Amino acid sequence: MPQIRPHRQSNQLREVSFQSDFTKFSTSSVLICCGDTRVLCTASIKDGVPKFLTGTGTGWLTAEYRMLPGATPQRHEREVLKLSGRTQEIQRLIGRSLRSTLNFAVLGEKTISIDTDVIQADAGTRTASITGGYVALAQAIHKLIERGELSASPIVCQVAAVSVGLIEGAAFLDLDYPEDVAADVDFNVVMTDNRELIEVQGTAESGSFSRYQMNELLDLAETGTQELMTIQNTEIDRWIQSKKSGRIES
Repeated sequence: MPQIRPHRQSNQLREVSFQSDFTKFSTSSVLICCGDTRVLCTASIKDGVPKFLTGTGTGWLTAEYRMLPGATPQRHEREVLKLSGRTQEIQRLIGRSLRSTLNFAVLGEKTISIDTDVIQADAGTRTASITGGYVALAQAIHKLIERGELSASPIVCQVAAVSVGLIEGAAFLDLDYPEDVAADVDFNVVMTDNRELIEVQGTAESGSFSRYQMNELLDLAETGTQELMTIQNTEIDRWIQSKKSGRIES
């Protein structure tokens, strides 16, 4: 097995933490830290929906993803007039993943905007955006219910995402940047709490991989996403209890 993880097992996540209410003005905000990757996830909710949904009684969720200029060792140019193909692909992935968690008929004609801004990148920014975005979404929905704007939660499932990869034939969970660069096969996996797949993005960077190896990676990703969901729930429960005790503003 490659000796590239002296301080972490091949099936071990990086240290994951959440800091809720990181900013003041959005409906909810969460800073997610996955190792050295840090992503600010905010949720904003407004009345009304895009024209194609007006009058249907159903809501919508949209997502945006950006990497701040200082998030990488070499300054990342700010995307202003035109988004790169990578940025567009990632924010579509985040939107699809989080929309899968909602019953839009229960939400009604409201639009939820999830903004994910990468403050520091050490690989796994899209998976961290999904995992942190779900926490921000759940907290925003809780606030709507507390305010009486919703009578029930439109959330029908939980979601998290993680990367996995093959390095010299061995499977690794939650790759950091040096591991991502060294990986012969790289997957991003989005999964629900029912262990159902929402999306699998996988490719061989060199050579090919077997069906057995793919199954091994998916099994590892399932373990990782289920662990992430436990961490998500712990933070959401902590946040709700803090809110009840009056330490979090509505």
